[in-house]
Amino acid sequence: MKQSERIVRVAHGGGRWFSGSHDELVSEVTGYIDHADVPVVSKKLIGVIAPHAGYVYSGPIAGYSFRALRDSADKFGSPDTVVILGLSHSGGFSGVALMDGDAVSTPVSESELDVEGGQILAEMSERIRFEYSPHACEHSAENQIPFVQVALPHAKLIVGLIGDHDRKTRTELVKALQKLAEKREIVVVASTDLLHNADYETVSDTDRVTLSKIAALDEVGLEESWSFDHQVCCGIAPVLTLMEFAETQGVESGSVLRYRNSGDDHPESRGSWVVGYGAVSF
Repeated sequence: MKQSERIVRVAHGGGRWFSGSHDELVSEVTGYIDHADVPVVSKKLIGVIAPHAGYVYSGPIAGYSFRALRDSADKFGSPDTVVILGLSHSGGFSGVALMDGDAVSTPVSESELDVEGGQILAEMSERIRFEYSPHACEHSAENQIPFVQVALPHAKLIVGLIGDHDRKTRTELVKALQKLAEKREIVVVASTDLLHNADYETVSDTDRVTLSKIAALDEVGLEESWSFDHQVCCGIAPVLTLMEFAETQGVESGSVLRYRNSGDDHPESRGSWVVGYGAVSF
């Protein structure tokens, strides 16, 4: 490949996690955002938590997070860069893998990757690097991209997957985000679903406790409630990273914008497999 050729990463989720049709996907995502009833944004948002399941399940909840971001951009100006943090469902790895290339394409549009911004992050820690292989067929971060493209169409993207649960990785990533925030107007999108369990009541009760800890910026309590056998957030590392970064930016609490689970909207899932979805802004 010639060095001058642009590398455009293509999202794999079209037709699987979300529609593969441009018109259908734009209409769907726009509808989720437009129908979200969020409080008036009184301060500039520095980040949100959004779910990453198939859009038919989690899309209406994600719409709340991105409505808040769109309203914040309308009032305080659009960010230069959106940093999307996800996890790997297919297996762990050390550190943080940033999507490399020049741009990423979904059925909505093509978005520029903030290569220089990614380099700022990578230069802050050996644990942060450009590596595409963990991103191949991983939906956690990718499923946020169409929402960003509709809500913040002019923003560049940094797309990262956190591959471990090492506190040092999180600490160094937070420091790198602080450095980036000195150079760019950024917002961070932490991608996670909430508890997965067959019992509807267990999911509902656990998720409400989890969201209260997140809103209170209780990182210790949230981390202590999580285990591999009891994953109150499947994306616990992205969530804790955003919470800690929010505190460095002067945030004192978050706002729970919306909560539903698959048992609420698809009662047939109760007793089989219920998954929680929450939208939180900082």
